Amino acid sequence: MEKQEILQLTNAICKNTLMETLGIEFTDVSEDFLTARMPVNEKVYQPDGVLHGGATAALAESVGSAAVYVFNKNPKAIVRGIEISANHLKSVKSGFVHATARPLNLGKTIQLWEIRIEDDAQQLISICKLTTYTRIKE
Repeated sequence: MEKQEILQLTNAICKNTLMETLGIEFTDVSEDFLTARMPVNEKVYQPDGVLHGGATAALAESVGSAAVYVFNKNPKAIVRGIEISANHLKSVKSGFVHATARPLNLGKTIQLWEIRIEDDAQQLISICKLTTYTRIKE
């Protein structure tokens, strides 16, 4: 499957979901990563006007879970995030944050992902670890 086709398909799954509400858009893919971005605005702010850690975690889980589908290439896969940890290192008030998921382990059932979240200046904002569970629909 070509890069543009993968990005169209991953963006299509965002309709009527939390991903659409948060403005998450998949922007790049290769054989070893998937990247998405999210606007930093009032929809994702904490009360003091900076990016909410929960929105950051939602972005990380979204891109990591979508990456399972991209790399698994099985349309019958059912993917669930089963554990996520996030270390927030820097605050952001505007622009976009960009999350890149790379596999650390791609087991048949359990996958482990590292998701780096950076601002527009490519400064590290958060680093997340996501464990996903995959099963195949019968």
